[in-house]
Amino acid sequence: MIYTIKETDRILKEGNGRVIIENIVPEIDGGRFPIKRVLKENVSINVDLFTDGHNLVCGKILYRYIGDSEWSSVDLISLGNDVFEGGFYVKKVGIWEYTIIAWIDEFATWQRDLKKRLSVDADIIIDLQIGVELLKAGIKNAPERIKNKLKKTIVLINNKKSKVKSLNAALDTDLLKIMYEYGKRKNLSVYEKNLQIIVDPEIAGFSAWYEMFPRGNWGDCKSKGTFKTVEKRLNYIKNMGFNVLYFPPIHPIGIEFRKGKNNAVKAKKNDVGSPWAIGGISGGHKSILTELGTIKDFEGLVKKAKKKGIHIALDLAYQCSPDHPYVKEHPEWFKKRPDNTIQYAENPPKKYQDIYPIDFSTKKWKELWEELKSIVLFWIDKGVTIFRVDNPHTKSLSFWEWMIKSIKEEYPETIFLAEAFTRPKMMYRLAKLGFSQSYTYFTWRNTKWELTSYLNDLTKTDKIEYYRPNFWPNTPDILHEYLQVGGPEAFKIRFILAALLSPNYGIYGPVFELTENTPVKTGSEEYLNSEKYEISKWDINAPESISSFISKINKIRNDNEVFKSNRNLEFFEINNENLLCFAKYNDDLSEVHLIIVNLDTNWTQSGWVQLPLDKFKIPQNEQYQVFDQLNNKYYFWKGNRNYVELAPKETPAHIFKIKRFQRTEKNFDYYV
Repeated sequence: MIYTIKETDRILKEGNGRVIIENIVPEIDGGRFPIKRVLKENVSINVDLFTDGHNLVCGKILYRYIGDSEWSSVDLISLGNDVFEGGFYVKKVGIWEYTIIAWIDEFATWQRDLKKRLSVDADIIIDLQIGVELLKAGIKNAPERIKNKLKKTIVLINNKKSKVKSLNAALDTDLLKIMYEYGKRKNLSVYEKNLQIIVDPEIAGFSAWYEMFPRGNWGDCKSKGTFKTVEKRLNYIKNMGFNVLYFPPIHPIGIEFRKGKNNAVKAKKNDVGSPWAIGGISGGHKSILTELGTIKDFEGLVKKAKKKGIHIALDLAYQCSPDHPYVKEHPEWFKKRPDNTIQYAENPPKKYQDIYPIDFSTKKWKELWEELKSIVLFWIDKGVTIFRVDNPHTKSLSFWEWMIKSIKEEYPETIFLAEAFTRPKMMYRLAKLGFSQSYTYFTWRNTKWELTSYLNDLTKTDKIEYYRPNFWPNTPDILHEYLQVGGPEAFKIRFILAALLSPNYGIYGPVFELTENTPVKTGSEEYLNSEKYEISKWDINAPESISSFISKINKIRNDNEVFKSNRNLEFFEINNENLLCFAKYNDDLSEVHLIIVNLDTNWTQSGWVQLPLDKFKIPQNEQYQVFDQLNNKYYFWKGNRNYVELAPKETPAHIFKIKRFQRTEKNFDYYV
C-alpha cells in the first residue's frame, strides 16, 4: 500500500489513531535537527509501538526524498516488549524525511486468539466467520493475483467437511504476511513529525585530508610555491593516499598591522604575513593572492586534482584585514571601540592585530548574511565543494544554520568542516546546525583511558547520528607535546590512531611526514618558524620522512570497508595501560580487523589480549589466523587470551586481519 504526503497529513489531522508511537531512535532533540548519513548508507530505526487493550500492532517506516509526493515504506519488525525496528538505504544526496505509520493488526490478533481458543477446545465457528470477514475486506485492497488466493482461502475456511483443512487455511503464515500488507487498516496513527536526514556524498563519511600552504617552497621552487607548483605535488599527495587537499586562505593578504615571523607584532619589509589576514588592494574573499597565480590557474588545479581523485578544499574564514575592501565599503559590519577604532581579534592572551572580526550583531545583518553566502557560491562556481570553516563558534549560529541549509538546498554535495576547538556543547550544536564534519579533542586525547572514553562517547551515544569527527594529529596552530617529545615514533602512533579510529582525519604537511616537532618555546603548542608567517622550504625526499608509512596505513584503510564507519568500533581488554586494543568489523564478520597500538614512544610494551571469540564466531578450541597487514606477518592464535609485544622503534602497532579456520568436504584447510 502506497501513502502520499496528503494521505499522511490527513491521517494525522483526523487524530483518531489508536497506536501510540514514541521513543523513535534516532531523533535529535525532539526532531529539531536532522540526522546525518552518506550516500548508500543504512538508516536503522527503533521505535516503541503499543495500543489499548490486548490487540497486536504493526507499522512501517515511511521515507522519502524531499520533493517526492509519495512515501516509500519498509516493514517494522517486532523485537518484543513493544519495541520495533527497521531500516532503509538512502540512495540520493540531499534532504530526506522519515516518519512512522502504525495500526492495529486485526488479522494477526485474530490468528493469535484463534490458536488460544483451539488450545482449550472452544467453539470457533463464529471466530472463523470473523476471519472470513477480515479476508473479504483485504480483497478490496489486494492486486488480482492476491485476490484469487484470498478467495480460495475463504472457500477453504468455509469448508465444513474438513475441520483440519479449514484451520490450516485460517492459520497459514503466508496469509498473515498478505493481510499485513493488504488488510483493512482502521484508526491509523502517524508520528506527528517528519524527521529529516541530511545525506552527504560518500567523501563526507570517509576522507583523508592533506593540508598544505600553496606558497610553501618544496625544494624545487625559486622562492615560493604557486598553483602551478602545487600541480606537481598532486601525485605525491595521491600516492600517500589522500583524497582531500586543503589550502589555508588563498586570498590577498593585508599590509596594515601585518605580522612578522613567529607572530612578531611588527613585520619586516619582506615578511609575507598570515593568510588569515584576508584582504588587500587587489581584493578580498573572492580574489586570489597574486603571487599564487590567477583564477584560471586555480580552476586548472581543481580540474587536474579531480582527475586524480583529489578534492580541493578551501578555508572559509569570515574575517578581514584592515585593508579588506569591506572595511571601507561596509564599516557597519565591524565593531568599533569608544575611540572609533575597529576592534581587532583577540583570544587572550593571544592578539591578532592584523585581523578584524565581523560583527554579526550589525543592524545590516541581512545584507551581511547574503554577502557571506555569496562568497561560498563564488568558489562553488570555481569547482570547490568542500570548505574548512575557521572558528565557526565565534560567528552567529543562526547565520550558519541559514547559510548551510540554503547552500545545500541548491548544492547538496557541498561539505563544511567546522574548525571549532571550544566547549563541547558548542561543538555539538554546530554539527546539529548542518556542519558535515567537525574537528575534535583527539589532539589532546593521548592515554588509553582518554582515547577509549572519548571514542565511546562519540560512537556509542546519539552523537554518532549527527557529529562526524575529523581527527587531526597536528595543525598549523597545534603541535602537541606528545609529538614534541616522542620523536618519529610519536608521529607514526598518532597517525595510526587518527587514520584507523576515525573514517575522517587530516594532517598538516609536509610538516607531519617530515616529523617537524620544534615548538616556539617550552610549554607552547606553536611551531617555531611557523609557516603561518613565512615561506618555509621543505625537502619531501628527506630520509626522516614517514611518507611511505603513511601510504601503507592509507592503503589498509582504503582496501577494507570496515574503516569507513565508526558504528562498528569496539575496544577490547588488554592488561597494559600503554597498549590500546580496538576492533572494527562488519555485520556478517567477513571482515574483522584487530588493531593493537603501543602508546609508549620509548619502550617495548607487552600484554595479553582478551577477545570475545563468541562475537566473532570462533570456537574456543580451534586455531585461527591473524595476519598483520602492517608487517606482512602471519600468527596463529588459539583461545581468547593471546600475547602481544610491540617495540615502538621497530613497529608501533599490529593491524591484524582475523581469519577463521575452515575445512572443506575434501579436508582442505583454509582461512577466511
